[in-house]
Amino acid sequence: MTVVLTLTCPDRPGIVAGLSEILAARECNILQSSQFFQPAPGTTRADGNGQFFLRVEFSAPATVSLEDLQKAVVGFANKFDAETHLFTDGTPIKCIVMVSKFDHCLQDIFYRTKTGVLPIEIVAVVSNHDVTRADVERLGIPFHLLKVTPETKTEQEMRLDDIVTRSGAELVVLARYMQVLSDSFSSKHFGKIINIHHSFLPAFKGAKPYHRAYDRGVKMIGATAHYVTPDLDEGPIIEQDAERVTHALNADDLVARGRAIEARVLSTAIQLHAERRVFINEHRTVVFER
Repeated sequence: MTVVLTLTCPDRPGIVAGLSEILAARECNILQSSQFFQPAPGTTRADGNGQFFLRVEFSAPATVSLEDLQKAVVGFANKFDAETHLFTDGTPIKCIVMVSKFDHCLQDIFYRTKTGVLPIEIVAVVSNHDVTRADVERLGIPFHLLKVTPETKTEQEMRLDDIVTRSGAELVVLARYMQVLSDSFSSKHFGKIINIHHSFLPAFKGAKPYHRAYDRGVKMIGATAHYVTPDLDEGPIIEQDAERVTHALNADDLVARGRAIEARVLSTAIQLHAERRVFINEHRTVVFER
C-alpha cells in the first residue's frame, strides 16, 4: 500500500525526525518527500517562526492499515500542533465539473480522466446550458441542468449544494462555468472549488478578453487556475502558463490558442490538487511539483 501524508504546522525542530521515527517503527519506506518553510513576516528561518509544510509519500507493509497509521500519527500531531491528513495513493477523488457553453476544458478533463492522468471520478456534470448534455450522458455521467437567472440563483445554488452532498464530491471544478458563485457557497466549500480564467485580468476583465487583448496588440496570452473565494478571480493560485503570440495572429487565433492553454492549466491544477500537492497558505499556495 502506498500512502500520502500531508502536514502543516508551526515550524520547530524535530518535525521530520519525529515523523520518520513513526514510519520506520512500522517498517514504512519513504518514497518521496517535499517540504517548505514559510517564515513569518519580518523573520528568518533561524527565528523558528512561520509555517512548515510537508508532503510524504511512502509504502506501508500489508500488516499496517491506514487506520493504524492514523492512530499512530495522532500523538505526533498533538505534540507539534500539526494538521495532518493520510490518503491511500491512487484512490480517485470524487469530482463535480461545472460548465456553460464552451466545452474545451470539459473535453480535456474527460480525456485525461479516461487515460488515467487525472486521479478523479467525475460523479456529475452541472451546467446552466444544455449543449454538453449528450456528450456527458454518452459517458454514463449524471448531467444536471441548473438554469440560472437573478430570480433562481439562490434556489439553483441550493440544488447544487445538494448534488455535492449526495454525490460525496470532494472537488468542484469550474471548467469555463460562466456564472459567479455566491459568497456563502464559495466560503462553505473553500479549498474545494477550482476555477480557470484567462491571465489578462484585470486589464482585460469582462466579455471577449481575447478580442480586447488583440486590439491592444498583446505579446503574451495565458491562463490561471485558482481556488474560488468570495473575491472574484482573486483566490489562491494553483497553476499558470503563458505563450508568446505575434501581430500575425487575429482575435480568433488568440481564442484558439487561449483555449488550449486554459484546458492544459486547469487539468494540471486538478492533478496537483487530487495528488494532495497543494497547500493553501493564506492568500497563496505551496505547490509541491510532481
